[in-house]
Amino acid sequence: MRLKRSFQLEILIVLVALAARIVPGPRTIDDAYITFRYAQNLLNGYGFVYNPGEAVLGTTTPLYTLLMAGLGLLFGGCQAPFPTLALLVNAIADGLTCWLLIRLAESLGFRRAGLAAAAVWAIAPWSVTFSIGGMETSLLILFGMATFYFYSIDKPVISALCGSLSLLTRPDALLLLIPLIIERIRRSITSNQSPSSPLPITIPEVGVFVVPLAVWGTFATVLFGHPVPLSVAAKSAAYHLPSEAGIVRLLQHYATPFLGSETLGTWWIGVGLILFPVLFGLGAIKVLREKSYAWPILVYPWLYLLTFSVANPLIFRWYLTPPLTIYFLGIFLGGERLACDLKSKLPTIILTAVALSLTFLGWVLRPDHGPDRPAPEMAYIQLELHYQNAAIILQDHIQPGEMLAAGDIGVLGYYTQAHILDTLGLITPQATEYYPLPDSAYVGNYAIASDLITDYKPDFLVFPEVYGRRTLLEDPNFLGSYDLLKTIPSDIYGSHGILIYMRH
Repeated sequence: MRLKRSFQLEILIVLVALAARIVPGPRTIDDAYITFRYAQNLLNGYGFVYNPGEAVLGTTTPLYTLLMAGLGLLFGGCQAPFPTLALLVNAIADGLTCWLLIRLAESLGFRRAGLAAAAVWAIAPWSVTFSIGGMETSLLILFGMATFYFYSIDKPVISALCGSLSLLTRPDALLLLIPLIIERIRRSITSNQSPSSPLPITIPEVGVFVVPLAVWGTFATVLFGHPVPLSVAAKSAAYHLPSEAGIVRLLQHYATPFLGSETLGTWWIGVGLILFPVLFGLGAIKVLREKSYAWPILVYPWLYLLTFSVANPLIFRWYLTPPLTIYFLGIFLGGERLACDLKSKLPTIILTAVALSLTFLGWVLRPDHGPDRPAPEMAYIQLELHYQNAAIILQDHIQPGEMLAAGDIGVLGYYTQAHILDTLGLITPQATEYYPLPDSAYVGNYAIASDLITDYKPDFLVFPEVYGRRTLLEDPNFLGSYDLLKTIPSDIYGSHGILIYMRH
C-alpha cells in the first residue's frame, strides 16, 4: 500500500508538471523564433540557414532545431505551429525531468528529497517560463538529468549517449560533462584494481558519445566552415557590461531559487545567500560520505556559477535555469539530512512547504498581456508582442528581397520572412567588426552601430529607441537617409517606444 501511494505521488507530480505548461499555453520568447526559422528553412529546402543563401551557424541548439524541423514535417510543414509543438515537447521533457529527479535522489539514498525537488520543479517559474517560451532549455535539462541518473546507477553507455545529446542541445552542457568524464576515467582506472569497482570505459560507451558529436561537427564544418556557433563571439563583442555583472546576477539567483525576495523583500537575498548554500552543503556532505562518486553531480551548480561569473556574458534568464535542478535537489538533501539528525520529519515538511508556497506566489492568475491564462509572472513577452505588431505594420511596406535590420531578430524574422541584417551579429558575422562601441554610445547593455547601418543600407530598421539613442538617433547620415514610419508605444528597457524606420 505504501509503495502504491508513493507511485501515485510520482504520477501526480508528473501530471502537475504537464498541466503547469499546458494551461498557460505558448508565451514564446524572441530567441525561440530564431530556431523556428531555421526549422522552416530546412523544410522549405533552403538548408540549415537563417537567411536563404547565407550559410551561417547562428543557433546554439542544432538538436532542438532538427527536432522542430522533424515535427514540422509531420504537422504542417513550414507552416507548422512551431510554438505549440515546442511547448508540447518541453512539457513532456519537464515531466520526465521530474521523474528522473526522484530516481536520481533515490539512487543517492534520499528519495524524499527527490520528491520535494520534483514537486517544486513541476511548478517553478524558472522551469515553466522557458518551457512555454519555446526554448531548448527543457530538453537540455532532461538530457543532463538523464546523464546524471544513468551515471549514478552504473549505466555508462546510456549516460554517455544522453551526455552527447545534451551537448548537441546546447554548448553549456559541457559544464556538467567535464566533471563526469574526469570521474569516469578515474573510476575506470580503479576498476582494473578491484572486481567490485565500476565497469571500465568501453568502445560502445565512447562510440555513443563521440559519434553524434562527430557527425554534427563534420556537417557543420563542411557547411559553415566550423562547428562553433557565432552567438558567443557576437554577444561578447556587442554587449556592454560591468566586470562584476555576472557574479552579482548569479549570487542573487542562487540566493533566491524559489523567488523568495519577490514576496519577502530584498532582505531575503541576504538570508538566502547563506541559508541555501549551507543546506546544499549539508546534504552534499552526507551523500559524499557514502557515495563519493557523486561529486560530479553535486559540483555542477557551483562550476556553472564559477564559469559564468568569470566569463561574464550577458546572462539571459534561460541561462539561469539549468543548474537549478541539482541546486533544488541539494537544498532538499540538506533538509532531509536535518530531519534524519533531529529524528523528525519537521525540517523536510517546513522546507518543502515554504519552497512550494514561495514558488506558487511567482504565478499570476491573469497576466496583464498575452494569453489570459495563469502563468509565471516572469513569463514576460510584451516585447515579443510589440515586435509582432511591427511585423504586421511592415507587411504593407516591405517587398520580397528587401532587407530588414534589427537587434532582436526572432519574432521579426519569423513573421516577416524578410532578409535579416542582424545588428548584433548572431546570423550576420560581419556585424561583429563594428563592436565594441565607445562607452558613450551605450545607454543600457546594447547599442546599434551607426556605421553598420551606413555601410549595409537596410531598407527597414526596427529597434527599441534606447538601442539607437546615442548612435543612430544622433547620426545626421542616418536621420537624413531614413524616415520614421511608426512608433509603437513602449517603455521597455527605458525606451521611448519601438521605432520602425524606412529608407528613402
